[in-house]
Amino acid sequence: MKLSDQRRFRMTVAAVGLSVFVTIPLWSQTENAPPQQPVAPLVGIDNGTPPVEGTDHDADNNRMLVPPPVSGETYSVLPLSQERSNYLRYGVSFTGAYTDNAVGGASGHPISDISYSVAPIVELDETTSRLEWLASYAPGFTFYQRTRELNAADHNASIDFRYRLSPHVSFSAQDTFQKSSSMFNQPNYGSIGSVSGGAQQPNFSVVAPIADRLSNSGNVSLIYQFALNSMIGINGMFSNLNYPNPDQVPGLYDSRSQAGSAFYSRRVSKSHYLGTIYQYQRLLTSLTEGLNETQTHAVLFFYTLYPTTRFSLSFFGGPQYSDTVQPAMPPLEPQPFESKTWTPAMGASLSWQGRLNTFALSYFHIISGGGGLIGAVRMDNATASFRQQISRYFSASLGGAYVQNNVIGSTSFGLYSGHTVSGTASLQREFGQHLVMQLGYTRIHQTYNNVAVIALAPDTNREFVSFTYQFSRPLGR
Repeated sequence: MKLSDQRRFRMTVAAVGLSVFVTIPLWSQTENAPPQQPVAPLVGIDNGTPPVEGTDHDADNNRMLVPPPVSGETYSVLPLSQERSNYLRYGVSFTGAYTDNAVGGASGHPISDISYSVAPIVELDETTSRLEWLASYAPGFTFYQRTRELNAADHNASIDFRYRLSPHVSFSAQDTFQKSSSMFNQPNYGSIGSVSGGAQQPNFSVVAPIADRLSNSGNVSLIYQFALNSMIGINGMFSNLNYPNPDQVPGLYDSRSQAGSAFYSRRVSKSHYLGTIYQYQRLLTSLTEGLNETQTHAVLFFYTLYPTTRFSLSFFGGPQYSDTVQPAMPPLEPQPFESKTWTPAMGASLSWQGRLNTFALSYFHIISGGGGLIGAVRMDNATASFRQQISRYFSASLGGAYVQNNVIGSTSFGLYSGHTVSGTASLQREFGQHLVMQLGYTRIHQTYNNVAVIALAPDTNREFVSFTYQFSRPLGR
């Protein structure tokens, strides 16, 4: 890209942002706007979100929460004043972005480019006394100014389903599918909404900036509160990661994982929960020479504290056993290799949800899938997100993560270990009921010296501006 093109894009973004945000009304004019009332959650077993004062849930002392280490869900990113349900939402988003590493190391050196994306979206959110579900679909079309061979279509679909089978038994299922030509074409990439308190989760931390990519992850759970202060549950989880064009991602591989767990939770007082988890994982990486397979077993103990209805603090830890079998890969590894080890697994998470802001923080040390690396990894993952509703129409968000991936296996496979550091900052401005503008900046730094697609171009910077025109229609009103 010519220097003049880069300067022109950045000056355009700056000019548009300045002209828009200087029109923000005085905060004192909007802070006194009446907040929207949050919707009462399902009667029965809670999905892990702390109860809201003044709802039926607050009056039901028999209802147990599902602590974050076993709920398998991400923390909410919306302040209480922004939560809404029973709506059909639809619209379209237009995004312009400048990226200084559009192709990555596959080309031998970084190539910058300007891209333009259009993404229609439809979302259905419905809550009843027994059923709660959220489904969304967002296809996307991206066009590049310089590297036009990268022009592509994307698909993003998800569903979150919960059903109360009886007053004490609940079932839930979630699934997310993404077909993308760029990590940045995924909804809310790098930010906001990616903090989880779960002891079991997929690993998508390794980033090939521009590459065809298919990913699918999901989980199901069945939970039974069999006594006033006792609960049991089972969970199943899977994830798949595929690169249809391996030439775009030298050094990365297809991977998949299956996992299952069972837990017991005890409420020792209104604010304190204790419990134990048994966890099994089967982590597979598809190499040319065969499958690299790791199986794990873990017994974990957890504790969750709810100091207030909008604040939670969780810890978990215990021993984890792993059995890894990797194929021979001459000349890198001339003989098959097997390793059996015991290691500690641990984690902690914190979440706070206020009327105008949210904050979430988590740290995990666990064995997880490699997320495209040559095998399963011992992962250290620290993630944080923050969102502030500054006024009725203006909000700011900040999110980031540090992930260290240490590949399990022989010394030669360990050379593929590395880390990823990412962060996103954004400002969002609403204009009336339908138009939303967002300005943002994302930075990614990766150190994987033996992964060719990353090693030659480890840094990616992206500046973007988007306009979303959206409608919402209440259901059942």
